[in-house]
Amino acid sequence: VQLQASGGGLVQPGGSLRLSCAASGSIFSINAIGWFRQAPGKEREFVAAITWSATSAYYADSVIGRFTISRDNAKNTVSLQMNGLKPEDTAVYYCASTSSGNTLYYRKVNEYHYWGQGTLVTVSS
Repeated sequence: VQLQASGGGLVQPGGSLRLSCAASGSIFSINAIGWFRQAPGKEREFVAAITWSATSAYYADSVIGRFTISRDNAKNTVSLQMNGLKPEDTAVYYCASTSSGNTLYYRKVNEYHYWGQGTLVTVSS
């Protein structure tokens, strides 16, 4: 599985960005796509995840009500719409895929097998 993340950039507090994760290769093995982020000096943390069937979505408490994850079936892409951005959202955002069907672990970094290259989101005035 190859994953290509895009859409990062510089945005003012309160602004919006839309990240995309394009999947290719052995996509039949994907059960879920997750978005994670890593700020300088911090550990990588879970942001959101969606099952490949798009029937279920999961969010970190810190982004509920502001971020929305979705899947475009025709394009094999997963998007992360980020609204109401805050300076603390500044990080490199990564998408990752898992073949696991165990939804209890979709928030765990170690559950994911393939990772995209990351895209930088900077929220600053």
